[in-house]
Amino acid sequence: MLSKINGYEQLSREFLALTEISKTLTSPLELSELLDAVLKKIVSVVEQADIGSIMLWDQSSGLFRPAAVFGIDLEVMKEMGLRAGESITGKVYDEGKARLLCNPEEVADAMADMRPFNRDVFSRSLRTDSLPRCVLATPITAGDKKYGVLVLETLNGSTAFTEGDLPFIQTLAELIALAIDRYYLEEQLDTVRDARRTEYLRAEIMAILSHELRIPLSAIKGYSTALQLDEVNWGKEKQQEFLALIEDECDNMQVMLKEILDSSLIEVEQLTLERQPMRLQQIAKDVVQEAQRRTENHRILADFPTDFPIVEVDQRWIKQVLRNILENAIRYSPDGGLIVIRGETRPADVVISIADEGIGISPEDLIPIFEKYFRVRSAADYHVAGTGLGLPVARAIVEAHGGRIWIESKLGEGSTVFFSLPKAKGISENESCVEKDIPGVQ
Repeated sequence: MLSKINGYEQLSREFLALTEISKTLTSPLELSELLDAVLKKIVSVVEQADIGSIMLWDQSSGLFRPAAVFGIDLEVMKEMGLRAGESITGKVYDEGKARLLCNPEEVADAMADMRPFNRDVFSRSLRTDSLPRCVLATPITAGDKKYGVLVLETLNGSTAFTEGDLPFIQTLAELIALAIDRYYLEEQLDTVRDARRTEYLRAEIMAILSHELRIPLSAIKGYSTALQLDEVNWGKEKQQEFLALIEDECDNMQVMLKEILDSSLIEVEQLTLERQPMRLQQIAKDVVQEAQRRTENHRILADFPTDFPIVEVDQRWIKQVLRNILENAIRYSPDGGLIVIRGETRPADVVISIADEGIGISPEDLIPIFEKYFRVRSAADYHVAGTGLGLPVARAIVEAHGGRIWIESKLGEGSTVFFSLPKAKGISENESCVEKDIPGVQ
């Protein structure tokens, strides 16, 4: 009767343990965090286990690596890489069935082929040269998929594993395998979804490009054809007008292609910064001069205080930020007007603002304004050319510099784009940029 009661108690403990471990395995955690949490739970409910590890097969290296450990120094264990068939883990994985090693002699025999380096790692992770008193290891498999091995070990405890513990530990290993399988399946689904979204975005940008590039190409074609008409004798002034219009359309195409190239570099994480101490006011003046040459309807000014501090930036990319924002300010100010770049100093950073007197942005358009390919809706009778990449590229560059970017706007009252940049460290605001040989000054 007593054995039956003990048996019921054991079953009850195992059922409760399975419930708790199942809850842990369904937690929304990354795989490494999930395995770490479930191993802690296993060791806490399996009284025979003093230490434990989950060893997973790494296909890329062809070795077993520790994915989670308990009672062992993880940083030391990360050095370990067991080959196929090596030690307890390798044998259990190859055989596909659990092993119970009941005494130190059996443990030593199973670990006899462990390479000296891995044995040293194991000893250092345990902080002792003594081998475990008892080991229970079971494969982590889901159907025909083999992921690794769950290893539980008794060091000096009075209670050791028995054959009766095998079914329960195997059930735990199967639950771990199902969790790993689910994680990899979700990862594959995410990859498929990302691939589909990438394909959708690629198709969308191609549609935008085909539409947007057709407009300047049609204009270039039209003006070029008109200039070549034998039956029309264009005056010199009219010819210059047509050539100027062709040049403007070529500039539009160049801007669009530059935005696409910059976006592609950022997409593949090739945005590398070469920071140098710079005077932003000179960079802004250079960009203003470039932009002013492309428009007669707008007056563009740079307004910086004389004591504006030095910043450490990549000149090429910060110029691109200013170009992208100015280009938008010009595009969305069809009636011309004043565009002003201002600099403001704050305790830890500087803020650059670019304000225009254009058509403005509605509140609903301010939310997705920095998303790729998004373009502000304009009046039905006014088409704004562009790819919708200028501001997303600007944001990526600013954030790579450690700053942030935002917009304030009202319909019909113009827009102001702000972005912040950290101040240069270790350089006094009052030190001469000439003495320090700081670029950006002529």
